[in-house]
Amino acid sequence: MTATHDPFGSLGAPGGRRPDDTRPAPDPWETGERIFGIQWNTGEQRLLDAEWHAGQQAFGPAQQRAPRRHIGHPRPARAVPPPVYAPPPEPPRERRGRGWLAAVLIVVALLTVSGLQTWRLDRNNDRLAAVLATERDRTDRLAKQLAGVFDPEAISTTVLPSVFRVRAGEFTGTAFAVGDQASVHLLTNYHVVESVWSAGDRKVTLERGGTKMTARIVKVSRGKDLALLRGSRSVRGLTPAPGAVKPGQPILVVGAPLGLEDSVTTGVVSAYRPDDADGQSIQFDAPINPGNSGGPVVNAAEEVVGLATAKARDAEGIGLAVSIETACDLFKVC
Repeated sequence: MTATHDPFGSLGAPGGRRPDDTRPAPDPWETGERIFGIQWNTGEQRLLDAEWHAGQQAFGPAQQRAPRRHIGHPRPARAVPPPVYAPPPEPPRERRGRGWLAAVLIVVALLTVSGLQTWRLDRNNDRLAAVLATERDRTDRLAKQLAGVFDPEAISTTVLPSVFRVRAGEFTGTAFAVGDQASVHLLTNYHVVESVWSAGDRKVTLERGGTKMTARIVKVSRGKDLALLRGSRSVRGLTPAPGAVKPGQPILVVGAPLGLEDSVTTGVVSAYRPDDADGQSIQFDAPINPGNSGGPVVNAAEEVVGLATAKARDAEGIGLAVSIETACDLFKVC
């Protein structure tokens, strides 16, 4: 009988048995599992010991604990829940309400101040616009005067409301208000009211359009051919020219020739005669006719320079006027 060598059954070998031993031979798979299990546990223990020593060095001896031995696979790591962020605490309701009320009051105050400023600016703008409009008109007129522009339309618009047709008995002529802005004094020629004055009457009628009013003859001067009337109501007066006229200056004559009220003619000053026997006189070439007597002769600045008095017979373009300076000095109403 041939003997076989049993690697697991040699006497004295680790894990061997004697020939007379009745115990069953160990299962090689079980033996291998134990061997590999010991190797696995040993490796696991070494890994745990290494991690433990590393943690002990990091946290100090207070974190020491007894090593644990695990048999089998290592325990899976526990899942760490995500951090939960709590909302910030709400401010107290009372303080929050006070802050809201303060904000509302500030907004209301700002809106009120803004509204007041806007109102003031609008009012000031209106006033400024009115002042600028007035100054613009005045500047335009002065610019035309300085540039030598004569504007009969603008002059007529200003002068006509102060001029009236005079009815004195059977005669007609022209009179105009002079002096203050609201004046009751009117000037005309004496020969216009001569018939009424000579008859001892003092009342005449002033007409303009559909308006009529009575006037009283206050003073007369036969030599200077002037008469002063006092109207029953105030009329805007015309401004007398402060200086003497010069030949060549443009003029405008307003009157009621042949009873045709609000008639306007234009021309220039032909000559100024300060040494006449009856006082200063002005010669001009603007056409005039009966009924123009007593009408104002106005310069480019809308100022009265004289009263139209007569025209030369059998001649054209020769009219005569009494200087306004003479009338003002005589009646003291300018």
